[in-house]
Amino acid sequence: MHLTSLQGVNLRCFTEFTLTPDPGVNLLLGKNGAGKTSILEAIHILGYGRSFRGRIRDGLIKQGESYLQITVRWQNPGGQTQQAGFQHTGSDWNARMDGRDVDNLSQFCEHFPVISFEPGSHELISGTADHRRRFVDWALFHVEPEFTQQWRRFHRALKQRNALLKRQPKVAELASWDAEYAEAGEALTRYRRNYLNNLEPKFRETADGFLPECGELNISFQPGWRDGQISLLDALRLNRDRDIQSGFCGVGPHRADWTVRLGAGLQQEHFSRGQAKLLALAAMLAQARRFVEDKGFWPVLCFDDIASELDCLHSAKVAAFLKNCPAQIWITGTEASAPFTENFSIQKTFHVEHGMLVNHAG
Repeated sequence: MHLTSLQGVNLRCFTEFTLTPDPGVNLLLGKNGAGKTSILEAIHILGYGRSFRGRIRDGLIKQGESYLQITVRWQNPGGQTQQAGFQHTGSDWNARMDGRDVDNLSQFCEHFPVISFEPGSHELISGTADHRRRFVDWALFHVEPEFTQQWRRFHRALKQRNALLKRQPKVAELASWDAEYAEAGEALTRYRRNYLNNLEPKFRETADGFLPECGELNISFQPGWRDGQISLLDALRLNRDRDIQSGFCGVGPHRADWTVRLGAGLQQEHFSRGQAKLLALAAMLAQARRFVEDKGFWPVLCFDDIASELDCLHSAKVAAFLKNCPAQIWITGTEASAPFTENFSIQKTFHVEHGMLVNHAG
């Protein structure tokens, strides 16, 4: 799929912008602070309901305005043209798609598979487990039809169980939610484990292209309890007194994580910032490749100022990867990033100055 038209209103420094991108590589050029990243944020919002720089109410709406709006047309994987609009006030949202109201944000976002690499993406490797859970769950949301139902089922049970724990319940009260929590949690864990097992070969292959000196990559999955030794239901029972004392559930998929180990003996906590960036990029590109196998088409790929995030050698390797990639690609950069973009064909270039698109050319 690819976007054919993108319009934003009251998005950060923009009063309004309109683009008609190419299905291939689109370059957004401008000085730092000109507003290039805001356009990538608009695309990211379509796919996630939020920016990669935080919540919409945290500065995304242009100062002095009460809402932002994004309007988009795209060609879906079947070749049909669709259109949608999304408006957010910072606290409430509404959306329409093909002339009809959308009442569920996930139903809206499922039409826009977007993978974004930006300066904070190294957190996927070096940050908290939340980043890594979201990475896996994003893919499962798109490729496993039953995943969202199990995810919601588990988090509903988690919320109810935590509410009970805050009241210092009797064991019988807590047990009424344990079976539901454990059944949904085990299902959620199976989805995550299977996805990571299938992703690992592509992640290993992609990472080897960027960091061949570091040896073979392996993923280690931690489901959030002593999985393989006891069931989640048994883990809940063993941890019940501690949960009652703390007031929240201490075991389960909400505490899951996955970590990376490299053959050279490097473990996740020892990676440099540069290595973390490259591994995060490799993970995202591997995820895109896996997405194609599962869905039969590429997600939209967004790269924010990638040339300044990588050295010349690794920039060239990324450019080589993207050169023959059939996805719609968006790249931001300054004039200084030209050596990176010269390594492959740019179908369309947009120039951004002080929150305005001043011209665009092929």
